[in-house]
Amino acid sequence: MALDEKFHFSGIMKLNDLIKVLDEKEVIGDRSLKVSGISYNSKEAGKDFLFFAIKGNKLDGHDFIEEAVDMGAKAVVVEEVPKEERDVTVIKVPDSRLAMARMSAEFYKNPSSHLTLIGITGTNGKTTTSYLIGSIFEKAGFNTGIIGTIEYRYSDLSIPASITTPESLDLQKILREMVNNGVTHVVMEVSSHALDLKRVEALSFHAGVFTNFSQDHLDYHKTMDHYFQSKAKLFRQYLAAEDDERGCFAIINNDDPMGRNLADDVTGDVIYYGVKSKAQVFPEATILNLDGISAQINTPEGNIKVRSSLIGEFNLYNILAAASTCLSQNIPLEYIRDGIEDLNGVPGRFEHIKNSEDVHIIVDYAHTEDALERTLKAIKDLAKGRIITVFGCGGDRDRLKRPLMGGISGKYSDLTIITSDNPRTENP
Repeated sequence: MALDEKFHFSGIMKLNDLIKVLDEKEVIGDRSLKVSGISYNSKEAGKDFLFFAIKGNKLDGHDFIEEAVDMGAKAVVVEEVPKEERDVTVIKVPDSRLAMARMSAEFYKNPSSHLTLIGITGTNGKTTTSYLIGSIFEKAGFNTGIIGTIEYRYSDLSIPASITTPESLDLQKILREMVNNGVTHVVMEVSSHALDLKRVEALSFHAGVFTNFSQDHLDYHKTMDHYFQSKAKLFRQYLAAEDDERGCFAIINNDDPMGRNLADDVTGDVIYYGVKSKAQVFPEATILNLDGISAQINTPEGNIKVRSSLIGEFNLYNILAAASTCLSQNIPLEYIRDGIEDLNGVPGRFEHIKNSEDVHIIVDYAHTEDALERTLKAIKDLAKGRIITVFGCGGDRDRLKRPLMGGISGKYSDLTIITSDNPRTENP
């Protein structure tokens, strides 16, 4: 279902007010016209719209300017001035994506300024951590929104997610609708793509969470350093300003070497969590089995005993990340405990499928070498019988991780079945 079918916003702004947020621009045409809507999809442009020509990996929005104008667009934001002259105002900028992010925030009246915004990045664990934080927020009485890999949701409204972090225009639209419906706290998965493509530009996060770092998305980032530097932008560029009275926090996995490196160069206060190394938030008396996790979580504010139906040590890390984040927001320990215990599971994240055959069936989203190893190691530590693994790797994505994932499955499984997963344009 398209975003426009679920998230609605109607507003009119003068173009002159919108372009004030741009540091560098050249305007050709009428600056005073009124803008009734904004779009980066030419098919979704309408009467008196502003159209953003965005260059993508496969398509270039500049090739669709004519279509957008035919649909009713009266202004276009471009990096290259169209050769054909039309009755349209042209705003030439160095970076259309950056312009779209800033102008979208202005058009939707900067919704993040009315929210407590939590951003989660890392290779694995983002989704489960976001659901845990959301559950704790709800126990604390906050009207909470979630934006991530599975869904975009608030109150009783939910739509399946097409991408982890929406494009900046869609993101601002969703946040505006959340604010209009009384949402006060939003938990968002922030992908490396989103950070590199400036989708979260013009947002201010009051806490950023770093879960872990391992190989993924090298089809896009090309190098591990570029992948890491993209994730680091959440902490270096997008945490709330120092003058924000609520402050800002970096929640760091102290057991991950890249997390420790990141902590040396972040904005705001740092809260460390960990299982194996010295941290401010850590577990004791931990019991892990196929029924879940039992542990005492030690924090600077006191200790709580929790019992979670989530399975595996990697989920213990997710629990610690969520507890640390909520501590940064001054949520009492009893709400943290209740929120953790109230979350029974997350779809597709070490999801235990009940059956009458005395077979343990686990469904997990693991799509990296590290995630697959964490999942299979947890199963190996808990299982009493054979382990049969069925997995595949998506087409048109990072090819380098495929043999690595095969090696991991061979190491921990008695039998591995390889599927073509989603082959996209590749020959299975």
